[in-house]
Amino acid sequence: MPSGPFASAVGVGRAEPEWAALNKVAGIVGSDPFESSGEQSEAPLKLDDAITSGDMSTAPKKVDLLIVGAGLSGAVIAERCSKELGMTSLIIDVRDHIGGNCYDYVEEHGIRASKYGAHLFHTKFERVWDYVTQFSKWMPFDHRVKGMVPDKDGVKKLVPIPPVQETVNTLFGEAVDSEDKMQAWYEKERVVPAGGEPANGEEAALSRVGERLYERIFKHYTKKQWDKYPAELDASVLMRLPCRTSTDDRYFNDEWQALPLHGYTRIFENMLLRDPNISLRLNVDFFKAREEKQLPEYGMLVYTGPIDSYFAQQGMPRLEYRSLRFEEEWVEAPPEGYFQEAMVVNHPSADTEFTRIVEYKHVPNQPEAVKRGDVKGTLIAREVSSAVGDPYYPVPNPENRALYERYRELAEKEEGVCFVGRLASYKYFNMDQAILNALEIYDNLKETGKLAPKRRPEDFGPGDGPK
Repeated sequence: MPSGPFASAVGVGRAEPEWAALNKVAGIVGSDPFESSGEQSEAPLKLDDAITSGDMSTAPKKVDLLIVGAGLSGAVIAERCSKELGMTSLIIDVRDHIGGNCYDYVEEHGIRASKYGAHLFHTKFERVWDYVTQFSKWMPFDHRVKGMVPDKDGVKKLVPIPPVQETVNTLFGEAVDSEDKMQAWYEKERVVPAGGEPANGEEAALSRVGERLYERIFKHYTKKQWDKYPAELDASVLMRLPCRTSTDDRYFNDEWQALPLHGYTRIFENMLLRDPNISLRLNVDFFKAREEKQLPEYGMLVYTGPIDSYFAQQGMPRLEYRSLRFEEEWVEAPPEGYFQEAMVVNHPSADTEFTRIVEYKHVPNQPEAVKRGDVKGTLIAREVSSAVGDPYYPVPNPENRALYERYRELAEKEEGVCFVGRLASYKYFNMDQAILNALEIYDNLKETGKLAPKRRPEDFGPGDGPK
């Protein structure tokens, strides 16, 4: 069992020195207006009853923007339009909290946990980094993932994912000790598609990592995550598999990698709760409120929900999404206080239903009581992919892509509505991509007077997708 949180010589949540040095976040940076005003709470702030009651009768009767969804896309647009243009917004959300899928909280034992799965902020966009540091203090964090993977004898070993030299040596008894040797190992293992270019996800994976790593790490994990084998998915899904030749076991290689010091929810609190131009109403279903004529008069609708739900009356087929079920367990007194070796441990084999186990206690932005060791137990969450539940991940295959194009054509003809975000764009945006997309939509408003995307969702490149 682990003797403490996942750490390195640099500190908790950090990579080994050579690789941690590549992270441009070197210490605590950014500002937290709520903290500066004396707020000491680690938990999400209690919202006014008027916000959480679901009662639209107390909402503003007229706003510049009606925003459906209190996640990243909606919050960024509301904040920018207010701060720079003085525009008013009413944000409504069917959930009982702000922050969308980024929402985190302090559970009953004192551990900071994410309600909708682990979120790891990383970006290569300096504009995004400069933006988010206005609303939170941030601390460096180099996300590293381990996996329980069967070796050549079928014995499960804990190894870094994505594969690095240690992964190959542990699983296959190799003696790879240089980047040149690792590159040569890949070249020996890779299977070049018959047609030259991979036609599907399986061919893409085999062309990147070869059959042995594909079978052990990627094939069954993909099936569990998407309910489709890689051969049934677009090649683009598996073409993004990192092929590391070095000992760099960081999951991401972006310049800025960090965690918000007081959690992700605090970012939204600073963006939304202190601004008189922004009103919030939670526990409000947009479609029900629209049908019952409870919505205010507004100049523009910003819609961040599933695009197929908006056009449900058109009678078209629904788009396919994958959801997640979180099976949480409180472990009362694990040896040394931790359940597993790292925050995230993937389980890619077919003999487990879940794809990974997340143990939040490992992250360094836990409340002080956790850092001191006062909390002896630990919270784990097993993640099981599902076809039912809140939509998380668009399913990337030709049928869904073609169907989305039909929805996009309808969206472009919808006057006075801006479709924005992961669900409305049927595109898995990373957090930083979602923020940049919203900032560019705001840019468009300033430059042309039109609240609309500057580029198509696919132009942002692939998101991380399921970890």
